[in-house]
Amino acid sequence: MTDLIIKDALSFLISFVLVTVITPYIQRKSIEIGFVDRPNPRKIHSYPIPVTGGVALFVAFFISQFLIRGFSREFLGFFIASSLILAIGLVDDWYKSQGKEFSALPKFLVQILACSIVFFMGIQIEGITNPFTHKFINFPVWFQYIATVIWLFGVTTVINFIDGIDGLAAGITTISGTTLYFVALMNLSIISTARVSTYMAAALVGVASAFLIFNRHPARIFMGDSGATFLGFVLGTIAVEGTFKVATVVSLIVPILTLGLPIFDNLFVIFKRIKEGKPIYKADKSQVHFRLLEAGLNQKQTVLFLYLVSICFSLTSLIIMLLARR
Repeated sequence: MTDLIIKDALSFLISFVLVTVITPYIQRKSIEIGFVDRPNPRKIHSYPIPVTGGVALFVAFFISQFLIRGFSREFLGFFIASSLILAIGLVDDWYKSQGKEFSALPKFLVQILACSIVFFMGIQIEGITNPFTHKFINFPVWFQYIATVIWLFGVTTVINFIDGIDGLAAGITTISGTTLYFVALMNLSIISTARVSTYMAAALVGVASAFLIFNRHPARIFMGDSGATFLGFVLGTIAVEGTFKVATVVSLIVPILTLGLPIFDNLFVIFKRIKEGKPIYKADKSQVHFRLLEAGLNQKQTVLFLYLVSICFSLTSLIIMLLARR
C-alpha cells in the first residue's frame, strides 16, 4: 500500500508542477494571438482574459499519467478520446474569442464520439447487484453503452456549465476529484480498475488545484470550454472505473452525490430553460453562481460558499459509503 500511495503522490506532484510551469507560457501565447475571452453583457469580467488554460491542464495530466502508468492500449484510447474533447472545446473557445457562435451540434457529436471510444476500450457501466438477492444483473450491451455515454457526457457538460466564475470549476473539480480518489482507494480490494482511478484522480486534483493559482479571483487565465469539458470527462471516467464497477446501489449514489452541486444545479437550469422555451445550450445567468451574485454576494464569497456546499455533498457520499461497508 505504501508503494501505491507514493505513486499517487508522484502523480499529483508531477501534474501540479507541470501546470505551474506551462500555464504562464500558455497565457502569454494566448494574448499574442488574441485567443482571449472578451467582456460582454453576460460576462462578469471587464477586460480580455486568455481562455486556453485547458491546454495546460491536458498536457500536464497526460505527461503525469504516462510517467506513472506507462503506455498501454487503454491509455492510448483514453488519450485519443480526451484529445477530441479538448480539440472541439478549443474550437468553441476560438469562435467565442472572435465574437462568433459555434454550433452546438458538432460539439455534441464529437463529445458523444469521445464517450463512445472510452466505452469500447472497456470503461463501462456493466450492471448492478440486486440488493435483495445479491446476484449481479448484467445489463445488455446496448444499455451499458447508453448508461455509460449518458453519464460521461452528463458530467462533462455539468462541469462546463458551472465554469462561470473565477476558480469555481477548478475548485469543484479539486473537491470532487479528492473524494473520488478516496472512494477508489477504498475499492482497491474489490475493483481491479480502481488502481487506475487513483492515479487519474491524483493527477486530476494536481492539475485542478495548481490551476487555481492562476484562475482564482481575479483570474489571470480561464480554462475555457476546452478545460472545463476535459476536467468533467476525466471526472466521469474516474467514477466509472473506481466506483460504478462495484455495481451496488451505494456505488451508484456515491459519485452522484460527490458531483451533487454541478449535477443538481444544472438539472435545475435545464428544466428552467425547457419551461421557458429556451435552448438548453443557450448561455444565460440561471446557474447558481450567477444567482448568488445577484443576491449580493461578491465573487470570493460565492466561490467559498459553493466550495462548502460541494464539500458537504462529498462528505455525505463518503459517510454513506462507510456506513454501507459496516
